[in-house]
Amino acid sequence: MKRDKFKRLISFVLAVFLVGILTAGFALVWYIYYSDVIVLPYYRRGNWVLIGIYGMLVWIFFKAYGGFKLGYLKKTDMLYSQLISIVCVDFVSYFLISLIGRHFMAVSPMVVLTLADFGFISLWTLLTDRIYFLIYPPRKLIILYGSHQAAMLVLKMSQRVDKYMICESISINEDTEKIKELILKYEGVIICDIPAEQRNDYVKFCYNNSIRSYIAPKISDIIIRGADDIRLFDTPLLLSRNYGLDFEQRLLKRVFDIVFSVVVIVLLSPVMLIAAAAVKLYDGGPVLYKQKRLTIDGREFDIYKFRSMITDAEKKGGFQLAADDDPRITPVGKFLRKVRMDEFPQLFNILKGEMSVVGPRPERPEFTELYKKEMPEFEFRLKVKAGLTGYAQVTGVYDTSPYDKLKMDMMYIENYSFRLDLQIILMTIKTMLFPSKSNAQSNQGIIPEDNDISKE
Repeated sequence: MKRDKFKRLISFVLAVFLVGILTAGFALVWYIYYSDVIVLPYYRRGNWVLIGIYGMLVWIFFKAYGGFKLGYLKKTDMLYSQLISIVCVDFVSYFLISLIGRHFMAVSPMVVLTLADFGFISLWTLLTDRIYFLIYPPRKLIILYGSHQAAMLVLKMSQRVDKYMICESISINEDTEKIKELILKYEGVIICDIPAEQRNDYVKFCYNNSIRSYIAPKISDIIIRGADDIRLFDTPLLLSRNYGLDFEQRLLKRVFDIVFSVVVIVLLSPVMLIAAAAVKLYDGGPVLYKQKRLTIDGREFDIYKFRSMITDAEKKGGFQLAADDDPRITPVGKFLRKVRMDEFPQLFNILKGEMSVVGPRPERPEFTELYKKEMPEFEFRLKVKAGLTGYAQVTGVYDTSPYDKLKMDMMYIENYSFRLDLQIILMTIKTMLFPSKSNAQSNQGIIPEDNDISKE
């Protein structure tokens, strides 16, 4: 418990050390290869400013991609985050140097720097991960459950044996004193799917005894977390406005959507033309596939995709979900899906105002009605525009259950900020380069397995 107080300090010191070494490497490359060959060489402060900018870029990208989340992310995930971060930083820095030099400067020094950074980052990740878990071994936990759904949470947490050690479980139906005695034996308790009144009692009990508690939130909890703190004289209140984004947020989001979609359409137009030609040449069918989806306030719109299946794929049997080995998917379509290129035409949906760059992924009306039978709250995600990418897509896995996706979508809506949108866009790039492995057992049984949300 005493060591826990220094956890953030240790993580911060290690992060500063990492940024310092990477920045020092850039400073060395700058002084040796670039500083004297630019048109008007800098004198002291100019060099220092440029080196400082590099350090700031390292901090920003590592923070956005989770490169400093020592002990939180798995070792491989943190390594992926750091490697893609340093590639972005060195890429931006090279163009910044070229801008200063007024022509494209020699690229080989930055390539060598990036490779050297790869080596140092890999070594740093391995060493700090080992040191961190020597200081902070897995926590011994007990799970307090109210239904079978807790088993799925245990399964997920058991995949992080480096962080969690679930030693015992107990039902909420057991005697209260027995439950409290057991909780006191462990470093933390996982509270999952128990009645609100009982949950509140045990949360207070854990707080009083300084015992860490992990709580699986309900939809109402997520709504309350997004509330504002206000005070009526001497009485504190929580205000949940419950209308999604306010006018200023919607305006900023729309301006960003227009600028982003126009720029990316221009940049990707050669790639989209090649993809369109490949789809057309394969079987002569239509290039685009249109499908009814839902966006803000339940409005229907036609979503655009490059056609990845045979023509009239749903003509027989009506709507159905796609599987990885679905025989309806063409060879061209399989490639487009793998690299996410089939989603590119949705940039035009964004430009038209039907979608946003970031938001809950749009669902089909038929599936929405199906999910609402088991989850009436499923339509809550329609408080904002549907998105090309979303919080659930960068934090979940292929077969994350609809209920968990709903929770993540609600967390996005209730905690919306422009900064969060930018972070999700950066995380989307990482997800495309390093897709998460499917967790085949993550379905929580809210909807039968063959009705789970399909690959978008």
